[in-house]
Amino acid sequence: MRDHTRLKVFALADEVVLQIYQATRQFPEQEKYGLVSQMRRAAVSVPSNMVEGCSRESRIEYIRFLEIAFGSLKELHYQFDLSKRLGYLIDDNSDDCEAKIIETEKVLSALLRSKRKT
Repeated sequence: MRDHTRLKVFALADEVVLQIYQATRQFPEQEKYGLVSQMRRAAVSVPSNMVEGCSRESRIEYIRFLEIAFGSLKELHYQFDLSKRLGYLIDDNSDDCEAKIIETEKVLSALLRSKRKT
């Protein structure tokens, strides 16, 4: 069994969740059950799938959960970009959040590549 707390990418994904919750607080009320809900669920899905993958004994299952986490992260990145284009994300913190999403994508992609090779 793997320890998710030892993964750098887990810490990054956890930071993304906190930043997404903070950023979506300012969204219009009509997006509460739309984009806000979608973004928050996608963000939480990333570290949650890492945790579940780490609990699996099988390397194949572990990789599959990392792939699911990566898919959720890409989904979140699109939703984040859409939110910017809709004018919902206008403060300086949005650039920091997007940079964190991109960093997390890079680190998770590298982890996936390394695990597929072994």
